Amino acid sequence: MVKKLFVYNIVLIILCIILLPVIVIAMIIQPKFRAGLKEKLGFYRNKKEKSTIFHAVSVGEANAIKDLVREYKNRHSDESIVITTTTKTGQEIAKKSLSEFAGTITYFPFDFFFSVLSFFNTYNPEKIIIAETEIWPCFTMIAKLKGIKVYTVNGRISPHSYEGYKSVSKIITPVLNSYEKIFMQTKDDAQRIIDIGADKNIVEVMGNLKFDITQNLSDEEINKFKEELKTENYRVFITASTHKGEDEIAVNAFLELKKRYSDAKLLIAPRHPQRFDEVWELIKKTGLNCAKRSNKENFENNDIILLDTMGELSKLFSVCHIAFIGGSFSATGGHNPLEANIWGKPVISGNCTFNFKDVYKIVTDKKCAVIVNSQYEFNKELISFYEDSEKYKIYCYNAKNVFDENRGAINYVLQRI
Repeated sequence: MVKKLFVYNIVLIILCIILLPVIVIAMIIQPKFRAGLKEKLGFYRNKKEKSTIFHAVSVGEANAIKDLVREYKNRHSDESIVITTTTKTGQEIAKKSLSEFAGTITYFPFDFFFSVLSFFNTYNPEKIIIAETEIWPCFTMIAKLKGIKVYTVNGRISPHSYEGYKSVSKIITPVLNSYEKIFMQTKDDAQRIIDIGADKNIVEVMGNLKFDITQNLSDEEINKFKEELKTENYRVFITASTHKGEDEIAVNAFLELKKRYSDAKLLIAPRHPQRFDEVWELIKKTGLNCAKRSNKENFENNDIILLDTMGELSKLFSVCHIAFIGGSFSATGGHNPLEANIWGKPVISGNCTFNFKDVYKIVTDKKCAVIVNSQYEFNKELISFYEDSEKYKIYCYNAKNVFDENRGAINYVLQRI
C-alpha cells in the first residue's frame, strides 16, 4: 500500500506541475477556485485531541447530512465534530446549517500526502463519514494505515460514473477496500460499487438520507416569510436550482401561466451565484415588474423576484404553490425534488434526472412529481395544477405522506457505525 501511495503522489504532483498554468489562470478568473486554498494545502488550525469528521463536498451533500449530523450529535454529545466541504458554496451552507453541531467547519484537503497528513495531525479523527461517493486514494489509504475508520454514507453511482470507474477498477479496488463500511442508497448502487472492486462484505444498502429530512421551520417562521414576500394573496411558482438554458424554459412557462392567472408570481433561483446577473437581465426583458430578494423586495408590486441570496431556497419552498426543479433540462442530471415535496408541494422536472433516478421513481409513482419532456408539456402541466384544484390537492397530499413510507436511513447508519 505504501508503494502505491508513493507512486500515486508522484503522478499527482507531476500532473499538477504540468497543469499549473491552467490552474493559476482558473484561480485568477474564478475566485471560487481560490476558496480554502490555504487549508486544502494543509495549513489547518484549531487542533483537536480527538474528533469525528463529516465530509460533504458541496451544497447538496451538506443539506443531505444535516439531520444525520444532528442526530449523531444527540447520541454522542461529548464528541468533537468537524465538518469539511470542498466548495465555497458548500462551506457557506455548512456554516449556516451545521455550526450548532460542529466545533469546526473547514475545507477538505487536497489529496497530497503532506496536506492529508497535516489534516489528520490537526484533527486527530477516530472516524470519518463521507457523504455520497467521494473517492480520494491518498486520504483513504493513509487513514487505513493510521487505523482511522472511514465510511461512505448515502453512496450512489450513476450509470455514467459506473462506466468511468469500471475502466479504472484495478486502480481503485484497494482504495474502496480501505473503507470500514460503504453504505449505498439502493441495491443497484451497491451492486455497481461491488462490480468496480469493493468487497461485498463491506457494502450495505441503507436507503436514502434525503427522505429523512424534516420541515425545519416553525409556523411563526413560515408566516414571517409570507409577510416578508407578501405571498398571502398570490400563488407563487418557484423555479429552483436552474442551470443555463433552463431559466428561459421556466420563464416562458410562467409567461403562459400569467396570461391566464393574474395572481401567479415567480421566484427564480439559479443554481450558481455567478449566473445571478445573467438571469436578472433575462427576467427584466419580460417587461414584468422584477426585483431581487437581496433588496428585501416582495410580490406586492412585483411579478418576478430573483432569489440572489444563499441558504434560503429550501425554506422558501414552504411558501410556494408549486416548484420546478432544475438541472433536469440541462443534462446535469437533476437536483433533489424532496426539498419541495417535504413542504407538501408538487414538483415539475425535465426528463434528465439520473442523479436522483430512484428518488424520482418514487415521487412520480406516488404522484408527488411530474416529469415533462418539452416546453409544451411543461406549460401544460404547470397550467393544469392551477386549473385542476383536485389534482393539485392530491399531489400536495401525496407529497406530505411519501416521507413516512421511506424514512429510516439515518437510524440504520447510526446503528451500524
